[in-house]
Amino acid sequence: MTPQSPKPSCHDVITGRWQPSNADQAANRLPGFGVITNIINGGLECGHGNDNRVQDRIRFYKRYCGILGVSPGNNLDCGNQWSFGNGLLVDTM
Repeated sequence: MTPQSPKPSCHDVITGRWQPSNADQAANRLPGFGVITNIINGGLECGHGNDNRVQDRIRFYKRYCGILGVSPGNNLDCGNQWSFGNGLLVDTM
């Protein structure tokens, strides 16, 4: 639940407390499951277009959302997102 700068906490994203900055929006980081993947494995799985690992993760997420009867929401993929802390689009703190 504690953010590791420059990343927000996954909890803040899930609960809707995180609002993307202008730099986040420019990096295609919008609220949703894709940003959570980016927070956890962004450098490995995000920003590379279609990635089978990400697609598998999305399928599992959608399956469990269906079991729980909740919407998976929007912005599930991180293929077009820049990872956090890449040094190019990070807001100054």
